[in-house]
Amino acid sequence: MTTIFPEISISTDRLVLRPFEESDVMALTEMMNDELITTWTAVPHPFTREDARRWVTHQAPAERSQGRGIVFAVTEFLTQRLVGIVHLRNTDWRCRNTEVGYVTAPWARGEGYAGESLLAVAQWLFDDQQFERLELRTAADNTASQQVAQKIGCISEGVLRNAWIVRTPTADGGWAQLRTDLIVWSLLPEDLDGDLRHAGGQFADAGGYPRYGV
Repeated sequence: MTTIFPEISISTDRLVLRPFEESDVMALTEMMNDELITTWTAVPHPFTREDARRWVTHQAPAERSQGRGIVFAVTEFLTQRLVGIVHLRNTDWRCRNTEVGYVTAPWARGEGYAGESLLAVAQWLFDDQQFERLELRTAADNTASQQVAQKIGCISEGVLRNAWIVRTPTADGGWAQLRTDLIVWSLLPEDLDGDLRHAGGQFADAGGYPRYGV
């Protein structure tokens, strides 16, 4: 039984999804300090250059080499600029299931990049890797991320009550932690009809993020 994803790149009309490189450290540091990413994810804050280097050189490669999933740096095809991250994790190789998390850089929001990259990864998973289920979890108040899930064809399955922690800015410039519910979404091979399989760049991203980096 295969228990590790191949080290590959995936291309769409506008994007290249590839392994992280040392040259991504500066852009990753800037992206991960965005307020919305701090709010909805568990990444360290502030996210330092050393955090970025550790992610690029150790943590992201280990996800694949240790069989837990795979991490893609999402970049623009024309400019090679870092658009975001797509992260497959908690992979169950026997059942052929995995969970996806993603983030999008502030400058890239509203261009449909989240939907385009998630669809590309889903098609690769189902068609080339013979996976049967892709799961996505979104914080209850993260309506933008829920819209992305709906647009790529995900089905809402239920709520995990009090299952996640989000952060909110405080008046003194700090961050407070709040517990929240998680909405569970799934995507199966049959959910990707012909229109969705060729819809890459048509999905507008409002800048939402599912849980990521736990």
